[in-house]
Amino acid sequence: MTNKVIVDADACPVKPEIVRTASAFGIEVWMVASFDHRLAPAEGVKVIQVDRSDQSVDLYIANRIGKGDILVTQDFGLATIGLAKQAVVLSNRGQVYTDRTINFLLENRHEQAKKRRGGKHTKGPRPFTDEDRQRFQQTLTKVLKVLQENLQV
Repeated sequence: MTNKVIVDADACPVKPEIVRTASAFGIEVWMVASFDHRLAPAEGVKVIQVDRSDQSVDLYIANRIGKGDILVTQDFGLATIGLAKQAVVLSNRGQVYTDRTINFLLENRHEQAKKRRGGKHTKGPRPFTDEDRQRFQQTLTKVLKVLQENLQV
């Protein structure tokens, strides 16, 4: 089966869903967060706390993620690294990142940043909903089923 589910856990709203779903498939979960975010240990979950610098979580994950892992992150830069290392990368809203979608998202983020620098007000992300939570859990379940089936062939 897949190696592990690695979570960029500082601001991840679907940690309980990840733990439940991965546990049902017998998959280890790594929750990586800075010392500013206290995480409760749970069975099947490896809690990794790193220093407070702004890229410590990303660097820790980037140095340890590999082919067959599943990465959960909202960070487009970290998602790009995960894709380059042949991991399956999901957003916390259940979007599966691909090379094509991540390029679009990075370009869109760049355009929004240019507008903000020019003084234009831009909208932030929409509020996280129960539907987002359900969509994420369904997507993670589908990904784990597909990976499990591919390894049994």
